[in-house]
Amino acid sequence: MIVYRDNHIKFTQLYRLSDGEHYSEIKEDLSNLILLGLQIESITCDGHRSLLKAIKNICPEVKLQRCLVHIQRECKIWLTSNPKSFAGIELLRIVNHIHQIKSNQDHQLWLFELIGWHEKHKAFINEKTYSEMTGRYWYKHKMVRRSFIMIKNALPNMFEYLFNERIPKSTNALESFFGHLKSHLLLHRGLTKQNRKNFIKWYLYFKNKS
Repeated sequence: MIVYRDNHIKFTQLYRLSDGEHYSEIKEDLSNLILLGLQIESITCDGHRSLLKAIKNICPEVKLQRCLVHIQRECKIWLTSNPKSFAGIELLRIVNHIHQIKSNQDHQLWLFELIGWHEKHKAFINEKTYSEMTGRYWYKHKMVRRSFIMIKNALPNMFEYLFNERIPKSTNALESFFGHLKSHLLLHRGLTKQNRKNFIKWYLYFKNKS
């Protein structure tokens, strides 16, 4: 279920039941929201490629905030809780500080630390190894490199919340909303697929009414 939900009034503006996050569907959804007269101030999302592409094409002027919790979670999965390299250990520490950024000064200090890390370890993350099996060169420390590249690509949209207190820095509220919905669905696990869809529709309707 793809949900477009207002973070302040806790109102679901639009939803779609789909088999994935598809660019054509998200593009249509955003277009419909704008046609309905909704004024979108900002969008906080997890950074899925289809979503980013749709936002860029339909409402490029809207402030985009990447979910900081999602960035931290992905990096921690790739780096693991016990990185084997010194570069990984240092990057994990930098990643763990993301949620502590509450001011522009915090942002600048954190960014300075990240840049320093890259200068120190850029040879390490760019190191390649040759595979006899595939006949190709691969990045030797791909998970550390992958974590840094993710942060680097997200940087332009990571700190919009610092300049507008109405912009949420994560999708935690939406994750909580989904959690409550799932717990209610578990109480009715015997429903058919169509009845589950109907349950979701009525759940969203009464949530909006309340």
